Amino acid sequence: MSSWSVYALLAGVLSAAASLSAKLSVGAGPLRGMCEAAVGGWTGAEGAAAQCDWLLVPLRLLCGVLLFACNAVMWTFFSKALRHCSSSARATVTTTASNFISSAVLGRVIFGETHALLWWLGISITLCGLLVLHGAAPRTPSQAEDEKDK
Repeated sequence: MSSWSVYALLAGVLSAAASLSAKLSVGAGPLRGMCEAAVGGWTGAEGAAAQCDWLLVPLRLLCGVLLFACNAVMWTFFSKALRHCSSSARATVTTTASNFISSAVLGRVIFGETHALLWWLGISITLCGLLVLHGAAPRTPSQAEDEKDK
C-alpha cells in the first residue's frame, strides 16, 4: 500500500472521529448514557446520575477539544495524501470512502444506528468508483501533450 493511500485512509477515519466528537459535544443524551453506564459500573447504579451531572460539562468540553484536534490532524493527513498522490481525485475519493465506512462503523457501535439499502448502494457505487480510479494508470505530462496534438 502506498504512503498516500495510508494518509488518505487515516484522514477519512479522523474525519469520522471528528464528526463523532461533534455529535457527542453538542448532544448530551448519548454522552450522558455512556457516562452513567461507565460510572454505574464503577460505583453502583445509585450515584451514577448524580455524578454524571457534574461530569457531563467537562466531558462535553473534552469532546469539543477532540473535534478540533481530529480536524487538524485530518487536514494534515489529507494534505500529505494530496502531496504524495499523482491524482487529487484518487486521494479525495479514498478519503471520502474511508470517512463513509468509518462513520457507518462508529454510528453502529456507539449509537446503534442502521443504514437503509439505498445508503449501502451509494457507498458501493462510491467504492466501485474508487476501484476504477485506483486501477487506472496515471497520465504523464507527455501523454497529455500528445492528446492535445491530435
